[in-house]
Amino acid sequence: MKRFLPFLIIVAVLAVALFAAWIFLRSSQQAGDSRNTATPTGSEPAGAQPPHVRGNPSAPVTLEEFGDFQCPTCGVYYGELKTIEGEFGERLRVIFREYPLVPTHQHGLEAAQVAEAAGLQGRFWEMHDKLYENQKAWSDVKDVMPMFIDYAKQIGIETDRFGRDLSGEAVAARIFQDGKRAHALGVNATPTFFVNGKELKADSFSPDGLRDLIRKALSGAAGQ
Repeated sequence: MKRFLPFLIIVAVLAVALFAAWIFLRSSQQAGDSRNTATPTGSEPAGAQPPHVRGNPSAPVTLEEFGDFQCPTCGVYYGELKTIEGEFGERLRVIFREYPLVPTHQHGLEAAQVAEAAGLQGRFWEMHDKLYENQKAWSDVKDVMPMFIDYAKQIGIETDRFGRDLSGEAVAARIFQDGKRAHALGVNATPTFFVNGKELKADSFSPDGLRDLIRKALSGAAGQ
């Protein structure tokens, strides 16, 4: 028996090592799965802020946009989306997610903060529209904040609170939350669109391509 004792000890040590390695790999895989799994379109993790929604909350089709207020292509699509919203009416709801491209767009993060601070006073969509409609006017301005404060006044925001909220925790948490969802979905450019969770791909990336994706989603919803 003594002759086999060193062998038995080696076998026991190897078994413990293999078990520990299996536990480590399993926990790592589970962590990776949780990082790569996004919640369904329009639903938020527990404790997260609700999304910014425009249109019928009960619409069968949800269009989710990840955008940057200083992105020129987003500015072009802003007008197209307004038209699309009018065309589909109560059958469509739109969600906007912050995805400022820093440092590519020098004022992208500031604009996102401005929109979210406006949202804390119930004026997100008013500021969203104001920023896109005036994108060319503020994009190349060195000190852009006076213009943003003027926009806030124009849409009826209490500016003292607005100034405090810009660098506050709620605004930072919202932008981080949207960025986390973008990462989970593999978003790396703006604008990026999802219709009922299906991404508008590059080969059909156009206003008409987006309309087709919405029509397909409507047909799928009708068939359920």
